[in-house]
Amino acid sequence: MFHLLSQLKALPTSVHTYIYPKAIEIFEAIARQSISNNLLKYSVKGILLNAGICQLCRGDVVGITNALERYQELDPTFSGTREYKLLADLAAAMDEEDVGKFTDCIKEFDSMTRLDPWKTTLLLRAKNALKAKEDEEDDLT
Repeated sequence: MFHLLSQLKALPTSVHTYIYPKAIEIFEAIARQSISNNLLKYSVKGILLNAGICQLCRGDVVGITNALERYQELDPTFSGTREYKLLADLAAAMDEEDVGKFTDCIKEFDSMTRLDPWKTTLLLRAKNALKAKEDEEDDLT
């Protein structure tokens, strides 16, 4: 566990250099180890949210959907959380290539649970990538 926590401290560096798969791997490993610990199991939803946000930054809707299924298997209570709903709604917005819906989902979540700067930065990256994709398709029509 200590090894994973030291890797967690390095995540901002990893994520800033766009190494999302490594960040996802670390977050998921921490979640797996935390779920069976009575003191840490309540932090799992936040850890899975971080992993899910990294998944969103990859822009792979199928990957996000598969990750959400894995997260539900890891923690059966996760599907009832606001964090899960946010990730599922953002994945749907990405699938529909709907920047407005993506933004609205974030605003709704943030109005009840303030997003920290790290999450905000990554969600902005995902939104900008989605917007660029939308703009690219508009240029083709």
